[in-house]
Amino acid sequence: MKGAGATGPALPRPGAPAAATGGRAQARRAARRRRTAPSAENLRRLVPRALVVAFLAGGTAAFVGADKAVRLTVDGEPRTLHTFADDVAELLDDEDVRIGPHDVVAPGPHTGLDSGDEIVVRHGRPLVLTLDGHRRTVWTTAETVDGALRQLGVRATGAYLSVSRSTAIGRTGLTVDMRTERSVTFMADGREHTVRTNAPTVREALAGAGITLRGQDTTSVPPDSFPRDGQTITVLRVTDGRRTTDEPVPHAVERTRDASLFAGTEVVDQQGVPGIRRVTYALRTVNGVRQKPRRLYEEIVREPVTERIRVGTRRPPDSVAGADGLDWGALAQCESGGRPGAVDPSGTYGGLYQFDAGTWRSLGGSGRPEDAPAAEQTYRAKKLYVQRGASPWPHCGRRL
Repeated sequence: MKGAGATGPALPRPGAPAAATGGRAQARRAARRRRTAPSAENLRRLVPRALVVAFLAGGTAAFVGADKAVRLTVDGEPRTLHTFADDVAELLDDEDVRIGPHDVVAPGPHTGLDSGDEIVVRHGRPLVLTLDGHRRTVWTTAETVDGALRQLGVRATGAYLSVSRSTAIGRTGLTVDMRTERSVTFMADGREHTVRTNAPTVREALAGAGITLRGQDTTSVPPDSFPRDGQTITVLRVTDGRRTTDEPVPHAVERTRDASLFAGTEVVDQQGVPGIRRVTYALRTVNGVRQKPRRLYEEIVREPVTERIRVGTRRPPDSVAGADGLDWGALAQCESGGRPGAVDPSGTYGGLYQFDAGTWRSLGGSGRPEDAPAAEQTYRAKKLYVQRGASPWPHCGRRL
């Protein structure tokens, strides 16, 4: 047996193995407690992080809930969008879609948005439409001429269009001439012709009906006017001609006062002669009926000759001595029927007392006796009686 100081394997003391095993287990349990039970410092760091995570989780849910998938169609071009806009107006503003007074938006701009909604925008387009001669500017949201005509309620069947019906209408607009088909009746050559036409003028509609205008022929309305629906137009067959005729030109009359002649006496010094005017007229016959001639031009063939007359202003004497008491009225009634302007059938004698021209001039008379006033004729008859008695009136002198 070795002494106490001898070296050798150290053997455990009684009870030692159990104590060693229990310490290791406690250490493992403490380590586990340290891992599972955070310290106060760790708690201070974890709480804010947990709050951030919770906030972000709630915000994400709200973010996802505000996003909407909508379908936007602008002038026939559709697209699907994700938007946070609250209503249609906000969506269009976000998408830079401008809306004018002639544009159409469905649903309306103030309509709220939900996911799955569909919004349609149609922009207005100006259409300068000349319809049957009447020009106007209209606005349409149709994209083609055919669509615009349907919107306007214009019947295009049989109509003339300056462009194809399928022509697109751009945002800047389009100019279109259109003539609808109309029913027009022509009365020509004793017959009635009813045609359907989209011609721009009566003349072209006539040609389409097989009716020809020749020479001066025309229509009851201007041939270049627009034919209206239901209109009745008469064709006028016109024949023109001319006629030349000679017409008198009245002569002028000059009257000169003459104190050597008794008042009421007129002496013609120069007899007036009418002139001659040659006139050419246009003659027209319409559908066999002669119209009023129309004066075309004229020329003077012979100038008129002015008539010159002297008019007496001298007052005739009231009496002739030796003849005033006789019945001159009875003599005048017997000789001329009491007519100062009477002339016998031979033209030799004239006036109340049937003077011949030589006797009248010998008594101081001028001109013809039948042209002198009755008072002058009686005065000169009295002078003749003083000279020759009743002999100048062999048959009626006894009436004095």
